Amino acid sequence: MGEHDGLRGVMWLLIAVVALGGGVATASGMRGALERERAYRAAPACASVPVKPSGCVWRQDFTVRTADLHRGKRGESPEARLAPPSGRPWRVTFRQTEPVASELEPGDEVVGLIWHGRVVEVRDAEGRRQQTSDGPLGWPEDRLGGTLACGSFGVTALVGAVWSLLARGDRRRARAAAVVRWHGAGMAVTAVLTLWAQSANDWPMWAIPAIWGPLALFLLASMVAFAMAALRGDLDDEAPAAPPSTGPAPPPPPAGVPGGTAGSGSGRS
Repeated sequence: MGEHDGLRGVMWLLIAVVALGGGVATASGMRGALERERAYRAAPACASVPVKPSGCVWRQDFTVRTADLHRGKRGESPEARLAPPSGRPWRVTFRQTEPVASELEPGDEVVGLIWHGRVVEVRDAEGRRQQTSDGPLGWPEDRLGGTLACGSFGVTALVGAVWSLLARGDRRRARAAAVVRWHGAGMAVTAVLTLWAQSANDWPMWAIPAIWGPLALFLLASMVAFAMAALRGDLDDEAPAAPPSTGPAPPPPPAGVPGGTAGSGSGRS
């Protein structure tokens, strides 16, 4: 294992630590997200227009002043400015463009749900609804998906990185460590795709571990099998070298002489 491979192992170690930190951060925020979502679902309707941020939900009619999806702008969320019948416009942002933000045009009439002094949901004239960036719905699922993705990748990448650093000069162990790391990346991608499917189909949150769990177990079994194959050398792509020659090859026997002994029995009757 050369100096380049050692630097690569250190790089993987740093990536694993960052991923584990992200997994811990998303896991720690999951409880708060669940409590906020429960409070919103249980919030009553406001009896009158709230004069200060309140835990009740108020339905407010708005007119769309401007709408910008910021397509092609990295780091920019879709946004809109909503004007109530009186007062200054409200600026809202969305986490994605569908199903409402992509259809907003200046002059459209929409309904906004206000909770704790923020517009948390926008509904258009066709009855479609979408949470804004301040909306509490969907955050627990995002936290869970992030925890599974970052946690699974962080643990396996950490094991693979440490293993590769300890296997300096051992090609088979280094290859087994690479197998562990890349299977961890596969588990992270699987978690992200599972979260996307859950969000697109509006499945309950328990669908995320129910789908990702069996897939992760399959990837773990595949990881163990391929790592053992790498340790045995089954994944080596180099042909075994021929044994070194110990001396000059003997000369071939003369043509037409059986047994390779020249002159044996010649001229005898």
